[in-house]
Amino acid sequence: MKTLKEFLIGDRRTIAGTVYGTIVVLAVLAAGARAYRDHLWRLDVIAAGSALVLWMAHVYSDGLGESLNLSRRLTAAELSRIARREYSIVAAAVLPLAAITLGAIHVLPSGTAIFVAFAVGVVTLTAQGIRYAQVEDLSLPVAVLTVALNLAAGLALVALEAIVSH
Repeated sequence: MKTLKEFLIGDRRTIAGTVYGTIVVLAVLAAGARAYRDHLWRLDVIAAGSALVLWMAHVYSDGLGESLNLSRRLTAAELSRIARREYSIVAAAVLPLAAITLGAIHVLPSGTAIFVAFAVGVVTLTAQGIRYAQVEDLSLPVAVLTVALNLAAGLALVALEAIVSH
């Protein structure tokens, strides 16, 4: 059974989905932060919907690929396993969206909620970089550089999506 921490920030098996989901939700937040600053519920729904749709697309495409590899239709159990394996795409959106929700219900000012959502995403991406550096058993200087480069790559993708969506 997964702990709450493992569910929300992933583990070694879910690093790809956690990074992907984090980049997706941060990109949507970056693209919509100005337009929806005074309508955080809308931003919440758009970001959650985007994460959910992209998870479904990922499950569908993985299922299709697996079906072709096996030369047969997948069973419901096999498709369900793929969906569970890829849950981290949606789980990565939970904490940033929780921050946006706190802004939507006026627990946090909207600007603070957006900042916290981004901070959570940056921490998540950083944690994944650290996880990777630990697996690779890198020296401290190389690990710091690797984490910084991974974080920069993730944030560059977020910025690119925000630019493209405007």
